[in-house]
Amino acid sequence: MRRNLVVVMDDIAEIKIGKDTSFALLLEGQRRGYRVLYLNETDLFFQDGRAGATVREVQVRDDPAGWYELDCTRPHYFGPEDLVLMRADPPVDPDYLHATYLLDLAEAAGARVVNRPRALREFNEKLAIGRFPDLIPPTLVSASHAMIRDFVRKQGKAVLKPLDGMGGRGIFLATADDPNLNSMLESLTGAERRPAMAQAFLPEIQDGDKRVLVIGGRPADYVLARIPGNEDFRGNLARGGRGEGRRLGPADRAIAEAVGPTLVEHGIMLAGLDVIGDRLTEINVTSPTCIRELDAQFGLNIAGQLFDAVDP
Repeated sequence: MRRNLVVVMDDIAEIKIGKDTSFALLLEGQRRGYRVLYLNETDLFFQDGRAGATVREVQVRDDPAGWYELDCTRPHYFGPEDLVLMRADPPVDPDYLHATYLLDLAEAAGARVVNRPRALREFNEKLAIGRFPDLIPPTLVSASHAMIRDFVRKQGKAVLKPLDGMGGRGIFLATADDPNLNSMLESLTGAERRPAMAQAFLPEIQDGDKRVLVIGGRPADYVLARIPGNEDFRGNLARGGRGEGRRLGPADRAIAEAVGPTLVEHGIMLAGLDVIGDRLTEINVTSPTCIRELDAQFGLNIAGQLFDAVDP
């Protein structure tokens, strides 16, 4: 086991510990005896030929009244004793990409980085499903308003998404006769300057947008179905969806087992597949969530499974 757990994440003061997967990983790392070091993506640096970061040692506890204590800041240079978890949230913007390039240098210095920085760049969470065309719903990616309108017309109803969003932000449900369709397209494509994704609307969303966690290429035994509320078609918990834990179903397992080997091949040890009905709609690799909810409902330790896979 490596000595240091180095966690790159968003502001620890702002997280909701009841559903923050990064917090679950901090707790498990502390339980296993790592020295746990915390930083934000802008704390990474390269100096005198070495990759490092300005870090703070952190102590965590599962208490909403006060869940962390931070030591003073100090520089830390990456090496073979480090297990680095890259958990910064999207968007995958220039700042995020720069962080992954610095983490490439941490890897070169001997650190184990999960998920691999190169994979975080290569696996766009929307576009990566294109590697598995037999598993996905009818899908179009284009900047062309004409192509997207034609796709919506043929499907009857479609979900329109930005390629760099998260948490359901900027997602629209469209029909060909929707008077707001032009405004949706202008917003998503920046007047045809960037591509967006359109997917056939899947009525099975009524039964939940299932998050299937894949750890070390293998699916967890339970999924979290995120069921839309009464006033939104999106199942995202951040948009009012309700989370319901369920045992992994046969279709979910088949999808996870088909995708898992490719994930491991590219160094993606923790992923969250989004599955509606029996169709794969997204592959989340930057900061997959839902560990805390599933652990609480079923008495699991999914974070422990990840550590077993990446640093036995």
